[in-house]
Amino acid sequence: MCRWLAYSGTPLLLDTILYKPAHSLIDQSLHSRLGVETTNGDGFGVGWYPEEDGATPALLREIGPAWNNRNLREIADHVRSPLFFAHIRASTGTAVQQSNCHPFRHGRWMWMHNGAIADFHLLRRELSLLIEPALYSDVEGTTDSEVMFYLAVTFGLDQDPPGAVARMVGVVERIGRDHGVEFPMQMTIAVTDGARLWAFRYSSAGASRSLFYSTRVDTLRTLHPDVAFLRELSDESRLIVSEPLGDLPGAWNEVPESSYGVVQAGGDELRPFVPEPA
Repeated sequence: MCRWLAYSGTPLLLDTILYKPAHSLIDQSLHSRLGVETTNGDGFGVGWYPEEDGATPALLREIGPAWNNRNLREIADHVRSPLFFAHIRASTGTAVQQSNCHPFRHGRWMWMHNGAIADFHLLRRELSLLIEPALYSDVEGTTDSEVMFYLAVTFGLDQDPPGAVARMVGVVERIGRDHGVEFPMQMTIAVTDGARLWAFRYSSAGASRSLFYSTRVDTLRTLHPDVAFLRELSDESRLIVSEPLGDLPGAWNEVPESSYGVVQAGGDELRPFVPEPA
């Protein structure tokens, strides 16, 4: 399994979130507290949007561990973004190669995942054949995560992101159970188009991997008026993380089982998530 974070809000240097917190994602790459594996060293990736509107995201993905990567350390002090993803990978069986590192990108979209499709090797061919033929050549790696992404694109991610993800999960569960897999899906997913950010927590067994969202910044300022960092953030700044980055009281809230949230201008939302037939 893996660990990831997604940030949306006041433009920040990547270093502010990736390295500075007490239990940063870099620390989690060696000392995860809530993940299936303590160490997540099978590659990493960072994706970010420039500050100008309408730009496509940039990616940095490497197959080595995040904790000693000099290129990541270098860009983190210089790249500033209002929306970025970061992911540290612990492979569930597919190869450690750059094309299997998250985030994945298609046009303006970015996607990252923690979890697995159970017995993916049995389902891979049938699931892959459901990807829109015009998209199939864009699939570069061998992970279940990337297949999930392109299935969601196939099922209408551009028009209806929650519906597309629900249909993707619906077809994975149907095909999985056709092959005798009792609980096919385990996932926390982040996906963004550069303007809005969606995060999903779901598993077929009803026992999903951990996922948390940060408390509203205005509330945190009231709780912790002495924390200078909070004065630099807009009220709409938000973090979504596989596990909390620190122990600031009141800062973190668990995403409910079988639900999804959307971070967007004008007010965030949290809703139930139910798979749909594709």
